[in-house]
Amino acid sequence: MRPYVISLGAGLLVGVLYSLLNVRSPAPPLVALVGLLGILIGEQIIPVSKHMLAGLPLVGACREAGCVAHLFGMLPGRHQVNAATTEHVVEKRS
Repeated sequence: MRPYVISLGAGLLVGVLYSLLNVRSPAPPLVALVGLLGILIGEQIIPVSKHMLAGLPLVGACREAGCVAHLFGMLPGRHQVNAATTEHVVEKRS
């Protein structure tokens, strides 16, 4: 959750600076988000292509390259669920 808060804070700071300098943001929010999505997808083209050249199908190549984790990151609360599950498993084994 911390990276999301830091990212939001940095965005707010930049927005305040733009406002104080009377400057418009360089791109409308939707265009900027689509551009960021393009960057994230573009970063995966080379790793996925290498796996596909090794003979894996597209889905397998994406899985091996870790595309889903890279594109979506760890969602808030997922690590807490995993930690709780791990503790539960450790308790069962003891």
